[in-house]
Order: sequence, then structure tokens, then C-alpha cells
Amino acid sequence: MFLEYLMMRVRLFLARTDAASAIEYAIVVAMVAVVVVVFVTPVGGRVLAIFNNILVALGGAAQTAPVQTP
Repeated sequence: MFLEYLMMRVRLFLARTDAASAIEYAIVVAMVAVVVVVFVTPVGGRVLAIFNNILVALGGAAQTAPVQTP
């Protein structure tokens, strides 16, 4: 009974044309991720400087940014 139901659901899933919409959404999500990486990466240095200023003002030692290796 369950196997028949599962097979029916798989057939219905494969017959649907909504997959094109899912692919389009995946492309949009990928583009948004690229934009976030491009715009957030330069801001990271500024955020590190702000936190280092606060840390030094509280008596701590400044932290360095992690080095990225290719």
C-alpha cells in the first residue's frame, strides 16, 4: 500500500512542470549569494577595525584578520 502510494507520488512529481520554477529560484538564490559575498567582504575589514577599537579601549589586544590562502 505504502509503496504504491510512494510510486504514485513520484510519478506525479515527475509529471509536474514546476521544476522549471525551482531552477529559476535556485539561479536567483545563487545570484543573491554572489552579491552578498561581493559586498560583504570589503565591509568585514571595517567591522574588524570597529571591534578592535572597542577591544583596545576595554584593555584587550587587537585581533588580526585571518589570512586567506589561494
